[in-house]
Amino acid sequence: MKKIMLLGSGELGKEFVIACKRKGQYVIACDSYQHAPAMQVADECEVFPMLDGDALMDAVNRHKPDIIVPEIEAIRTERLYDCERMGIQVVPSARAVNFTMNRKAIRELAHTELGLKTANYRYASTYEEFVEAANVIGYPFIVKPLMSSSGHGQSKVDSPDELQSAWDFAAKGARGDIKEVIVEQFIKFDSEITLLTVTQKDGPTLFCPPIGHVQKGGDYRESYQPAVVDPEQLKTAQEMAAKVTAALTGAGIWGVEFFLSKTDGVYFSELSPRPHDTGMVTLAGTQNLSEFELHCRAVLGLPIPGITQERTGASAVILSPVESDNPQYDGMADVCAATNTYLRIFGKPVAHVGRRMGVVVCYDKLGASTDELRDKCKSLAAKVTVK
Repeated sequence: MKKIMLLGSGELGKEFVIACKRKGQYVIACDSYQHAPAMQVADECEVFPMLDGDALMDAVNRHKPDIIVPEIEAIRTERLYDCERMGIQVVPSARAVNFTMNRKAIRELAHTELGLKTANYRYASTYEEFVEAANVIGYPFIVKPLMSSSGHGQSKVDSPDELQSAWDFAAKGARGDIKEVIVEQFIKFDSEITLLTVTQKDGPTLFCPPIGHVQKGGDYRESYQPAVVDPEQLKTAQEMAAKVTAALTGAGIWGVEFFLSKTDGVYFSELSPRPHDTGMVTLAGTQNLSEFELHCRAVLGLPIPGITQERTGASAVILSPVESDNPQYDGMADVCAATNTYLRIFGKPVAHVGRRMGVVVCYDKLGASTDELRDKCKSLAAKVTVK
């Protein structure tokens, strides 16, 4: 049995903890607030500011974990190098976490060092630099804080009249100490996919069937698997994913995002060194092993004989329209009455407007219409209301 410390205890962490408990592991779930979703299924929990490096190391020294698994961006990632020097396994690795928690570091690695195709981009740490970057990149463009998640602070800017509001929104949505943004060319893509990629301690790099997804404001709203992807473009995406994950090192699952254009090919977009929110569709049994089971096996060094597509699946999120410190849910019976459907309420103790509170996942036989399944899933998710 291994002792695993989870840094960040949201809905993805919760499913990962469940997978670990099914393998007999001991888990300490950490986050900045009490009763976070993963804490509800873990053996122990710790509450401390994730950006407090001393508090992090205090928890590490008291619990002495064998493995540390970061689940969020806003943590004191540089202290994880100290943890590795102490003999603790960091997932996927301290290098990977430090690079991917900062959009600047990962973009420089992907574009400059590895030569992957990306959108044109510039950085800005002041409003004046932001205006200059906008003029270089041209309109429309996307602006994102260098450190953020779930679309916080991200927006599309269509004209100079929107610059000030976009800058203010990015500053407000930034997490951590880095108050810098990336100004990115708007790619006219035909589709966007997540390629879940599994790196192993002993074994080849594996790829899940591609997952199509829809985002609004940079945040996941729905996903479906398998996405229809041109075989040559899929091969290119797999080669890119293998290249960047090998450069970052370590074992675990990675959510690698790509833009696909029929005319311009494959663009590397972003990468997360952990289970991906769009991968919640795998909870519908679309694969022989869910992304959380894959992550658990990779982390523990257990064999993964292969990844196969078993069903067609879709997922759609449930968002809160209200602020509440005691969220309640209506409409769950309607979802549970539907065939081939699962409802997952995350158990977040507080609801905020626009916060993701649950997900509906639907499945059908392999080869079934993805469009029909997506419509069904979105319709069911809309029946669940947070109050």
